[in-house]
Amino acid sequence: MAPNLEGHHHRSTTKVAHKAFKSRHSTKGSIKDLLKGKIEDGEKRNRKSFHQQVMSKIDRRHHARQLKQLKHQENVKSTSIFSGQNGAPRIVVVIPLCEDNDSRLAVQKLNQELGIDEEIINTGPSRVRVDRFKQNIIYVPVSRDLLSALDACRVADFVMLLLSPTQDAGEEGELILRAIEGQGVSNVLTMVQNLEMVEPPKKRIQIVSSLKSYITHFFPTQEKIHNLDLDRECANVIRTLCTTTPKGVNWREDRSWMLIEDVRWPEGEELSRTQCEVVLTGVIRSRGLKANRLVQIGDWGHFQIEKLVDASLPTARKRKADEMAVDAEVKGEEIIEVPDEGQDDLADLAPYDATMEDYSEMPVSEAPTERRGVLLDDHRYFSDDESHLPKPPKRLPKGTSAYQAAWFLGDNLSDSGSDMSEDAVDDGGDVAMTAPALPQDGLEGLDMATQRDPTEAARSEYPQSEMFLDPSPEDEREIAQLAEHRSQRRKNEADDDLEFPDEIELHPNVLARERLARYRGLKSLKTSRWDTDEDRPYEPEDWNRLLQVHDYKKSKKQATREALVGGIQPGRRVHVHVRNVPLVLQHQFHNNAGKPLALFSLLRHEQKSTNVNFTITLGSSHPGPIKSKEDLILQCGPRRFLINPLFSQTGKTQNNVHKFQRYLHPGQTAMATFIAPLTWGSVPTLFFQPSSASSSSSSSSSSSPTSSSSYNLIATGTSQPPDPSRIIAKRIILTGHPFKIHKKIVTVRYMFFNKEDVLWFKALQLWTKRGRSGFIKESLGTHGYFKATFDGVINPQDAVGISLYKRVFPRGAKSWSAVAAADAPAAEMVEEVE
Repeated sequence: MAPNLEGHHHRSTTKVAHKAFKSRHSTKGSIKDLLKGKIEDGEKRNRKSFHQQVMSKIDRRHHARQLKQLKHQENVKSTSIFSGQNGAPRIVVVIPLCEDNDSRLAVQKLNQELGIDEEIINTGPSRVRVDRFKQNIIYVPVSRDLLSALDACRVADFVMLLLSPTQDAGEEGELILRAIEGQGVSNVLTMVQNLEMVEPPKKRIQIVSSLKSYITHFFPTQEKIHNLDLDRECANVIRTLCTTTPKGVNWREDRSWMLIEDVRWPEGEELSRTQCEVVLTGVIRSRGLKANRLVQIGDWGHFQIEKLVDASLPTARKRKADEMAVDAEVKGEEIIEVPDEGQDDLADLAPYDATMEDYSEMPVSEAPTERRGVLLDDHRYFSDDESHLPKPPKRLPKGTSAYQAAWFLGDNLSDSGSDMSEDAVDDGGDVAMTAPALPQDGLEGLDMATQRDPTEAARSEYPQSEMFLDPSPEDEREIAQLAEHRSQRRKNEADDDLEFPDEIELHPNVLARERLARYRGLKSLKTSRWDTDEDRPYEPEDWNRLLQVHDYKKSKKQATREALVGGIQPGRRVHVHVRNVPLVLQHQFHNNAGKPLALFSLLRHEQKSTNVNFTITLGSSHPGPIKSKEDLILQCGPRRFLINPLFSQTGKTQNNVHKFQRYLHPGQTAMATFIAPLTWGSVPTLFFQPSSASSSSSSSSSSSPTSSSSYNLIATGTSQPPDPSRIIAKRIILTGHPFKIHKKIVTVRYMFFNKEDVLWFKALQLWTKRGRSGFIKESLGTHGYFKATFDGVINPQDAVGISLYKRVFPRGAKSWSAVAAADAPAAEMVEEVE
């Protein structure tokens, strides 16, 4: 019977349901990728610092809360000096950038918002009490003057810039902005004046947008341009001034400073003396003011403190008026601090007796008459007799013994040279020489590994010749050829410094060994040892009396830490009695009564002179290069100097030798070196140059010699650690031209013009502009021609040169004052630093 197939279902035994993929079991490759960079468990347990520990969620919350509290405490501490009825006032400097801006009207408009309708007549500081925020504000309106703006911004907590909707800031306004930015500035606010006078009103939005684009080019953090004509904008500005914490300036916060509110000059019999005691009143800021430290007062100079007296303002309390009067009479003058035996003196140089031992140990330099050759590194290799040199090899027959060689005198041999030993002679008949290649700056500029020949090198186009022939016995013809050659190159000295740096050309009638007696040779500018004994006779008179700072970091740290402890705490109003102030400054002070005056406390040793270094970057927009030793006005911190700097290359070298630069071209950065008082830390520096208008204005009484157009900001920089052992080497290059070329033997002319000069500089290595190096072999004739051996075949169009170096010493700086520059003639503008 057949089976019933209806409803039959075959079991699916061949279908297997696979397990789903579990992501926690990854492949071997993915596991290997996850474990890349992980550390072992043993290293995890060895976390040493607190930040390396793995904290729980609660610990992380506690740590974040502690950081928040610490930050709040620092903020409260920084603003605590402004709190209270007699707290330190917030200093607000108002600077007009356009001609139609008026800083006094701007301050008067802000005062009207506070209900003060007093008219501001002078441009001096004005104190205002803001009861709403319980803060004090001192407005310092300045004129559109570069130096006044810089002096005011040194002590400013807030700088308020005024712009005009109808006029541009111009070159003078842009100069003020660049100078303020380079000096260092605290909080900045920008306001536009007379904006409501612009019609139609739709145009005002475009003007504000344009002004914001202009000011953000100098201060990118500016977010808004405030309208001074609107009352609500003035209220917002006052709220910002009273509630914002000033960020300060880094170099200013390391020193104690104060804005001088009042100056009291002597009266009566004291006027007959040349020096007197002056009382300055102000509120101490930043660090504590110490009576032992010197103080820098504007452009007056640095002075000693006689005493510090309390000058706190009377506090209004709920007492009777008669009781207040009695207390004021009984209180009298309260002396807070007087200097002790540790007070800094005004001497900027070490005493003579401190340097006598150094002079006794100095080696006596060699007399010029005893020198028989140029100095190469720290040796003089060649002399006239050359007795110390090894004897040249003799040409001897093969198989000659040492005993037989003594019977051969000179080169008196047979005419046939077939039996001569040619091992010690090269293809050109000269003794083989193997010397390291030397480029223009020394051994470090040559690729010692490859020793490849220059691609321009080619076989000589001149016929081979073993004998030297004088091309022209007539001296007049030779001098005429040299003059024609020089006339094609020397057109502009500054332009030639870029194309032919350090190259000089000697006159045929000048002896090179006398003209270049102070110069020496160096195998390597960056590694060769510099013998300083040769420079002792040429050192400045007070070179050994300068301040020597052996460990700059340690000394700077000690000087800045001293300012943190002791002294009169900041926020207190005091009378500073300054001794021995020249009475002639009283006339200058009254003539410039509206300009701000500040007092800065100097750190220890900052009045002592040393060999200071400043980086200087010449602006790319400057019309031309500036020359070393040119008169420049330097502003570094609270002081200004008239300097004649030496420009040299930046960076660090093994021997501390740096090449002198004759010119500083636009866009370049160099190191400016001169002798001036020390400045601790990295302080921004401004370099000014009197413009052409300054000289014309000094002769004309109608123009003001202290206007902003009288000085141009040409460069900026930063103070660097002082280093009296830093050697500035002035390099000169004497060039000659190949006259005859035979393989590696070259006859050179136009480098020297007599035989004695060739012998004097014989020890120096020669180099070519295409990378060859060699030595002077012998002098030829009496006109300065010589034969040289190079390390390869040179090109006929190549130039042969030697490098000579001489140490140059910096010049001293002089204190500079704008008032003295306006009153005195050009020859008496400055006064030497004492």
